[in-house]
Amino acid sequence: MRIARFSTGEGVAFGVVEGAQGEEFVSRIDGHPFAAIQFTGERYPLQEVRLVTPMLPSKVIAVGKNYAGHIREMGGEAPVEPLIFGKPSTSVIGHGEAIAYPHKLTEHVDYEGELAVVIGRLCREVPVERAHEVIFGYTCANDVTARDLQRRDGQWTRAKGFDTFCPLGPWIQTELDPADLAITTTVNGELKQSGRTSELLHDIPTLIAYITDVMTLIPGDVILTGTPAGVGPLEDGDEVSVGIEGIGTLTNRVVPRD
Repeated sequence: MRIARFSTGEGVAFGVVEGAQGEEFVSRIDGHPFAAIQFTGERYPLQEVRLVTPMLPSKVIAVGKNYAGHIREMGGEAPVEPLIFGKPSTSVIGHGEAIAYPHKLTEHVDYEGELAVVIGRLCREVPVERAHEVIFGYTCANDVTARDLQRRDGQWTRAKGFDTFCPLGPWIQTELDPADLAITTTVNGELKQSGRTSELLHDIPTLIAYITDVMTLIPGDVILTGTPAGVGPLEDGDEVSVGIEGIGTLTNRVVPRD
């Protein structure tokens, strides 16, 4: 099931995306999708609504250095334990929204295409073998990073935390096996990243267990699982797309920050 959050110009609602490619429509649901789905009977052609970020997470927990190829290209070493960091909720935007390049503060902004996990229930200290019970679904993510600030600061909060630096979308796929999915990133149609989720050094159950030993996660919270090799710079006017097998494609354009 594809769960979207969308606007018709008269407010924002959740809905289920149905129909064949090119003929999709959104069936509105009552309230949020974490309980039993109740349809309202309202249906809209997908091309007539505006998709917004599929969730408004209280927090985004990201994982660094989780693909060997990316570690090699960055000149680092594989961490023994998952390397986690946070991105603020204010960094989250949806499919089709603009990534704002803060030129006054950085001269090097990179894309990082990733698989994102959306949490579906309140959870803490989740055992690895029960991690699947707390997952609501999966979506595409772009862990946009001011690479020069990351190197300069020695920690990642500022580099990863700018407004618009966490695109998510276009929707959440709730019926998916994430073990071996193709993940790609293109910039202006040119392939830049190509990997598979089977290459993750720390798999999703391990990440959930590790993170929930530290903090409580609530419905709608998001885990970014790491990026494969091929990260690179973005410039004003670029169109960057993250595609994940079985989910869809998240596309955003880069604009200068006012």
